[in-house]
Amino acid sequence: MSAPMPLRRLDDGGTAVLDNAALTALYPRTPAPHLRMNFVTSLDGAVTLDGYSEGLSGEPDKRVFGIMRKVCDALVVGAGTLRHEGYRAVRLDEERRAWRRENGVAEYPVLVVVSRTLTLDPGAPVFTEAPVRPVILTHHAAEAPAGLDKVADVLRHGTEQVDLAAGLAELHVRGLTQLLCEGGPHLFGSLTAADLVDELCLTISPLLTSPDAGRIIAGPVGPPRPMRLAHVLAADDGTLLLRHTRS
Repeated sequence: MSAPMPLRRLDDGGTAVLDNAALTALYPRTPAPHLRMNFVTSLDGAVTLDGYSEGLSGEPDKRVFGIMRKVCDALVVGAGTLRHEGYRAVRLDEERRAWRRENGVAEYPVLVVVSRTLTLDPGAPVFTEAPVRPVILTHHAAEAPAGLDKVADVLRHGTEQVDLAAGLAELHVRGLTQLLCEGGPHLFGSLTAADLVDELCLTISPLLTSPDAGRIIAGPVGPPRPMRLAHVLAADDGTLLLRHTRS
């Protein structure tokens, strides 16, 4: 196996190559409940390449992506993104599971799917092969397909729209306080409008793409949310990885 592409911290001199332990320290768990967003974009702001985010994600992004999954309690994703990106059961390699055991964290993160329509397949491997039982956040008017409650815990908050604040609060009560959200754009927009986003980790891929792709955020309009730059990482291929937290 080839060595990973070097990553350096630009805002801290940019000379030392960061190993996995140093990278993990840059994406810490927090004492209070925390929602971290993770997205990748092109230089010109596209959220997808040929319709999928995978085309924008290179080795440096995947490496940090793996670290963020390693340290979270739950992985939150919108149902549309789950279907479109072809999510599989959330599994971690032995190295990451060992880190979680050593740090008093459950061996696997819980998959949390946010769905307004419950257009989900209970027989999909993302549910049936999950190492821990997934959770689905929805609202009271949504009709669940037969068998969904056999493969996931269905939590209902809100009358005709998902009440994200109440849903996340129930996750916190369940001990899932460190949340990593991987989108999609409409879920990001709804979380931002509800002022629930504590952190944005944004990878900028060194690509110029066509202008027909969307942005990383969509949906309801809310006031601007000021953020503070926590760090900037750079890879030898020109990839930049930014981390911003609440001001």
